Amino acid sequence: MYFQRIRDLREDADLTQTAVARLLGIQQTVYSRYERGFQTIPLEHLIKLADYYDVSLDYLTGRTRRMEVNK
Repeated sequence: MYFQRIRDLREDADLTQTAVARLLGIQQTVYSRYERGFQTIPLEHLIKLADYYDVSLDYLTGRTRRMEVNK
């Protein structure tokens, strides 16, 4: 599921949940719920995360294993 991918991407980038939450304009507790799969991530946040990590929405949502964005 995609919440594992957002955690993996965050950890690979050596970011804290607080830093990513700040990027999204939300509280750290809300972001934590996203990563744990306890709260659905709004599309606008998925888009921001995909753009920030330079991955496709399909990768972020688990629809593909390919990380590349077609530009």
